[in-house]
Amino acid sequence: MASLRKRGNVYYAQYYVGKRQKRVSLETSSRQIAKEKIRQIESALVREVDIPLPTKTPVGDVVEAYIQHMKTVKTARSVIRDMSYLREVFGQVCPSLKIKNEKNSKKARKNYDRNSLKISLIEQITTADLSSFISVRVRVTGIAPKTANRFREILTRLFNWAMTQRGIKMPGDINPASKVERYKEKAPDIRFLTVKQIQEQLDALEDRPQLQAMVAMYIFAGLRREEALWLTLEDVDLKAGMLRIHAKTINGRFWQPKTKVNRVVPISTTLRTYLEKYVPVPTPENWYFTSPHGKKWDVDKLSQALAKANKGATLEWSCLDYRHTFGSQLAMKGESLYKIATLMGNSPEICRRHYAALIPEELVWKNWTVA
Repeated sequence: MASLRKRGNVYYAQYYVGKRQKRVSLETSSRQIAKEKIRQIESALVREVDIPLPTKTPVGDVVEAYIQHMKTVKTARSVIRDMSYLREVFGQVCPSLKIKNEKNSKKARKNYDRNSLKISLIEQITTADLSSFISVRVRVTGIAPKTANRFREILTRLFNWAMTQRGIKMPGDINPASKVERYKEKAPDIRFLTVKQIQEQLDALEDRPQLQAMVAMYIFAGLRREEALWLTLEDVDLKAGMLRIHAKTINGRFWQPKTKVNRVVPISTTLRTYLEKYVPVPTPENWYFTSPHGKKWDVDKLSQALAKANKGATLEWSCLDYRHTFGSQLAMKGESLYKIATLMGNSPEICRRHYAALIPEELVWKNWTVA
């Protein structure tokens, strides 16, 4: 139905609409990307003569409504992350996906407009469209299987919500994203510190008591990076020996743990020694850890400060490595995956994927012993 033509380094699509010939620049020099775009054009041409759709809803309307819904049920960082995926798929199709950084907007807009799906109605999107979109990024731009599956998951949730909450009638009443084949992911590569490296890391921050206390909390309590930054003075109970990780609203800003489950983490004897050395700076919001400007730490600014502090000691550990150290050390001591999952606020399945290989062999065989 459509043929591929090349003029200079740019590929063009040539096809007919009725008796009129059209030639459209595909704005790419990659033959693989051009072939995928040809398939999208052919799919669009077929849809023009397809059976009438049960509903006809602009993609932008549905995506915008879904984003507003996400803002009521997800954390701000989760919404921003999911919006970046939706922007890649649909481009700047609605107000929330418009690029606000004027400095980079022209280049970014061109990339999104060139690579996003060119489909106007949500009901016209097929499994083939989504599968083709993801496969291009796997083969051409080299995204990891985990990222490819992330696209699939976000799109599946979008269509599920649109069909159940928005009244969208997809052809055959089938969620097209749910039929996209999952990519096989590699086993997770977990980095964690040994006992010797833990001491080396903490010694490197001896002259920075706040950063030292924060790193100690990540290593010996297994907190996520953001969880430590949302701790208040009331959440750190040295007398009772526990950290309270829970949902809260401070100055109109709502926050909750990633898994939306509150939990309590015990303060170990080792962690206590570092927390007792640290003296929190009083603030109106009672943050336990405050930035150099007396505000709540920004997660990215914290990582930058930590990297700068570690540079002199040639250390390159991240907050995620510290968190994995907590889980890994517990697994190597023979603690159950259920207990590790409870303390870290994860599911047992995630902990199994990350730490099962570290459980002492004798404990694994003991679990298989027949009574």
